[in-house]
Amino acid sequence: MEHLPTPVLEIEGLDIRLPAGADRALAVQGASLQLMPGQTLCVVGESGSGKSMIANAIMGLLPRPHVEPVAGRILLDGQDLLQLNEQQLRTLRGRRMGMVFQEPMAALNPVMRIGEQIAEVFDAHVRLPAAEKRQRILAALADVGLPDPELLIDSYPFRLSGGQRQRVVIACALVMEPALLICDEPTTALDVTTQAQILKLIRELQQRKGTAVLFITHDFGVVSEIADHVVVMQTGQIVEAGPAAAVLARPQHAYTRKLIGAIPQGRMPERAAERDAHRVLQVENLRKTYVTGGSLLRKGRRVEAARDLTFDLRRGETLGLVGESGSGKSTVGRCIVGLTPFDSGRVLFQGRALQSGAQFRAQSQGKIQMVFQDPYASLNPRHRIGAAIAQGPIAQGLPKDQAMARAIELLQLVGLGPEAANRFPHEFSGGQRQRIGIARALAMEPQLLVADEPVSALDVSVQAQVLKLFAEVRQRFQLAMVFITHDLRVAGEMCDHIAVMQRGQIVEYGETAKVLANPQHAYTRTLIEAQPRLTSDAVQTMEVTA
Repeated sequence: MEHLPTPVLEIEGLDIRLPAGADRALAVQGASLQLMPGQTLCVVGESGSGKSMIANAIMGLLPRPHVEPVAGRILLDGQDLLQLNEQQLRTLRGRRMGMVFQEPMAALNPVMRIGEQIAEVFDAHVRLPAAEKRQRILAALADVGLPDPELLIDSYPFRLSGGQRQRVVIACALVMEPALLICDEPTTALDVTTQAQILKLIRELQQRKGTAVLFITHDFGVVSEIADHVVVMQTGQIVEAGPAAAVLARPQHAYTRKLIGAIPQGRMPERAAERDAHRVLQVENLRKTYVTGGSLLRKGRRVEAARDLTFDLRRGETLGLVGESGSGKSTVGRCIVGLTPFDSGRVLFQGRALQSGAQFRAQSQGKIQMVFQDPYASLNPRHRIGAAIAQGPIAQGLPKDQAMARAIELLQLVGLGPEAANRFPHEFSGGQRQRIGIARALAMEPQLLVADEPVSALDVSVQAQVLKLFAEVRQRFQLAMVFITHDLRVAGEMCDHIAVMQRGQIVEYGETAKVLANPQHAYTRTLIEAQPRLTSDAVQTMEVTA
């Protein structure tokens, strides 16, 4: 008689309690799921849905006693993890279960070499001779596809790219060949090409080693690439579960359909064909080179972030600057708004050449504004939101009462009530803070808006709301906009024209629809192919429910 495989992980009726005063009593309520060997189970939901709470409960990383499981069981190979003490859990971490976190730099010690950090995992569980340990560390680095393991083993984390750091974290998690690998949003902050490489890597390692993978994400595009089964969570409860193909093709719950429908499809709504004759921005032969690390004995490193870039932008239009990290797109944005001095070339605003440096602010008169990737970092945590929005107009001479009245109008425009003016930045979600960033930029009544990866860190549903807000603002104020992104799906929805950047150069430029439908450059094709894609059935379902 053939024995059926037993689940690696079973969760039964799990409740996780939140501290008094939270927005709900239970972070997770009645959650049940199971994961078989060699399978990938994706747990999907927005921020606050409870998906990361489940991962932390499995690993024993909840901040007890403030947040703790109060009902249910978590079985790893039949053993209830909730009944184990910290010493017993520490024995299982790394050996039987590993975890890959969203932010690799936060998971790695910045003052320890890569090899030393992987060695700590061995030291916690087995005693190995130094030579054998080094060979196994080199093998682990090679396993995750890192180039030159012999060099990387003695490098510090800051010398690695984001994708390489995430590979090191995966190596740490897999080095003891655990039965269960938990991945908590491991690709959210990565470029699409790096994300595609990491997803492929996890699939290959799983197939080779038979690991069960619990993958936490908010992006159904990622789900369609890797999942065998899906669990959809909303405000702490599982609202839908089943095989990935069935959930994607025939979602039963309205929340699942909402998450699938929020994924950018890269198709821009129809707009007027005629271009406005008025050029708001002209960039001519822009050059910017960074030189770092030079000394008497060592040659400095030169990075050409912008090499003879030329483009223009007209009133009411959006230009997408698209490329991976290090392509130079954010540097170009910072040069345009005067935050970074450029070496040569010209930036013309309303036909007038701008001088980079101290004179920029007087020349632009606040009519060029920027929306940053991390709105929390760009807001003073001690200033109330109303004062933060009114600050710019007051500095330009607008009376305080009029500036505050304008701030409240703008908060209502971006979908926040007047009461938001008296609150502090930490009291808002990421999506709400990005709306505040947009309101603050609009307070100066700009004619040019530069948005630097403004939705890359947001849930797909919140991302869809913010993109819709950008489109409405552009239409209402006839703004010219430079939209910087690594996601061609987002660029396809937002931009009239796209400039694809690679190593400081524009390698392809043209109307969005033409570039996406018929890319001419190999790098553009690579970016398009790396995008996570829904199955055709899921796309059809989404179009029917839209």
